[in-house]
Amino acid sequence: MDYSQKHMKKDLLTHFSFFITYFLLVSLLRRWFSPEYIVLWLGGVIGTFLPDVDHLVYAYILKPKEADSMKASTLISQQEYTKSWNLLIQTQGNKSDLLFHSAFFQTLFAILAFLIVTTSGSLLAKGLVLAFLLHLLIDQVTDLAEKKNMDRWFEGFPISLDGIQKRWFLVGNIVIVLVFGFLF
Repeated sequence: MDYSQKHMKKDLLTHFSFFITYFLLVSLLRRWFSPEYIVLWLGGVIGTFLPDVDHLVYAYILKPKEADSMKASTLISQQEYTKSWNLLIQTQGNKSDLLFHSAFFQTLFAILAFLIVTTSGSLLAKGLVLAFLLHLLIDQVTDLAEKKNMDRWFEGFPISLDGIQKRWFLVGNIVIVLVFGFLF
């Protein structure tokens, strides 16, 4: 197994471990044991994968002429989906202008998620936005742990934040994800 396959498996394992732990905790504390809550979990699975669509948007729309984008497009056209996905995930740290993986988008999405969690009757939608927020949070924590900074998340952010303020932003996101799980 090469490095990119290990990286992809690690990424999937990390995101799904947190997803399962978080949704299990919410389900246990809320006593949601009936079959109707399977839809919440289904939304969570979709929401866990959805932020990674960002990489396809980057490769096909934002930066199609970039070397990694062209290589990923070639792999997809050759039906080498796993290799393409490995490349896109492996090179995400080099991309500073991903749409979903930014503090600006995360702030807007948190507002949208609040509205969905507090007003929507759809368990699918609630599961989707909670897992989406969790995915972004895990990516931020991973960047901080592995790279010792989260600077790429704040490029294009409308206000300038120092390192401590960026960490408070992360703490705020942790609180949001925890609180949102118990609002509905």
